[in-house]
Amino acid sequence: MPASSHHTPTFSRRQFLATVGALWLGAGLGIHPTPAAAFDPQRLRQSMQQQYGQAGLSVLEEWFNLLQQLQNQDVQAKLRGVNDFFNRRIRWIDDIQVWGQEDYWATPLEAMGKGQGDCEDYSIAKYITLKQLGITSQYLRMIYVRARIGRSQITQAHMVLGYYSTPDAEPLVLDNIVPSITPASQRTDLDPLFSFNSDGLWAGGSSESRADPLARLSRWRSVIERMQTQGFI
Repeated sequence: MPASSHHTPTFSRRQFLATVGALWLGAGLGIHPTPAAAFDPQRLRQSMQQQYGQAGLSVLEEWFNLLQQLQNQDVQAKLRGVNDFFNRRIRWIDDIQVWGQEDYWATPLEAMGKGQGDCEDYSIAKYITLKQLGITSQYLRMIYVRARIGRSQITQAHMVLGYYSTPDAEPLVLDNIVPSITPASQRTDLDPLFSFNSDGLWAGGSSESRADPLARLSRWRSVIERMQTQGFI
């Protein structure tokens, strides 16, 4: 289903500050992902078949085809292709309905297998796919924001993916709510709180990493561990 036809998601299940607080842990766990060379298509197929059957495997094959089609395209084409792919194939559904948990961060395999997810799941799937297409993590960050609802002053927790042409550049925003990829300055409904990728964690709009994301973000660490098992990394 195209992103433009999604119902606008509500995040009333989370109190914003409580959600952010739950993400942070004490430092010092020191877990590191395996090298990118560990990407294993056959293991991904086996994982998808076991967990989601033929329907999930069909979507995974579409994803492999997307990787092949975009591999030699320019950055803008990769951003558009990946953004559209997940916005069309994942239906926005609250975590409590999909996973029976208040806040679950799915791997791309889980999101594609279910065909459902929320903002974190879109962002993670786009991030991992763009990395597989050769856009390194220095250009990509998942951005946790306060999203204003319509013209009201009500804000909700939300996550988007940002593409940075340089570390200090204004990011392009890939979102599941707004289907077009736009510069951050045009998304006046979003106020960034922090951003992270595989290599660092940044407060607000800072260009200097403050922490190891694997040590400080429990849900990101859990996603990394499951992606290692499934064959992504």
